[in-house]
Amino acid sequence: MDRVAKAAAQKAVVIFSKSSCCMCHAIKRLFYEQGVSPMIYELDEMDSYNGREMERALLRLGCNPAVPAVFIGGRFVGSANTVMTLHINGSLKKMLKEAGALWL
Repeated sequence: MDRVAKAAAQKAVVIFSKSSCCMCHAIKRLFYEQGVSPMIYELDEMDSYNGREMERALLRLGCNPAVPAVFIGGRFVGSANTVMTLHINGSLKKMLKEAGALWL
C-alpha cells in the first residue's frame, strides 16, 4: 500500500494501467488530449512481483477492476467510469488545475 501511495504522489496525475487494457488506453488518451502528461505505471510491464503487489493494493483501495486507477494530486479519484463522469460534468478540468496538471 505504501508503494502505491508513494507512486501516486510523484506527479500531479498518476495512472496505474495495463498495456493490454482498452479502458486504460482510453483514459490515458483522455488525459493526453486534455494536455496532461501523467505518470503511468504499466503493471503488466513491471516485474511480476511488484506488478501483482501494486494490483492487490489497488484492489484493497476499492478499485475493481484494479486498472485503470487514477490519482490526481496524490488522491485516489477512481477508475474509468468515475473519470469519464468527472470529464463529462466538467469537474475533471477543475481538479487538474487545482493539482497543477493544467495551467489554462
